Amino acid sequence: MPKKSEKKPEEAPKKLTSEEYEKKVIELAKKGLTSEKIGEELKKNGVHSKEYNKKISKILGENYINPDLKNTEAKLKKIESHLEKNKQDKKAKRERSRVFSQIRKIKKYLKQL
Repeated sequence: MPKKSEKKPEEAPKKLTSEEYEKKVIELAKKGLTSEKIGEELKKNGVHSKEYNKKISKILGENYINPDLKNTEAKLKKIESHLEKNKQDKKAKRERSRVFSQIRKIKKYLKQL
């Protein structure tokens, strides 16, 4: 009977080649995950992006969507659908213009990078 303190050695995950790593990142991106979520998912599987010296956002290239921008655009869509039903809602009109300017600022910031 094994002692409680003795643990079975866990098998180390097989190290991926850089090509397999890129394929895995693109595969997860096609599922709709953001770069942060892709990183979390890879870490759960025992794959660390630091080992490959390539950022996930660089691998995705033009397919990369900044999560801040994505979330803010989703918020704007919700506000606009609300305004279609409630045309008199003054607070929602103000919020729409605020969120729209926020999107513009994020896009301007991302262009600088």
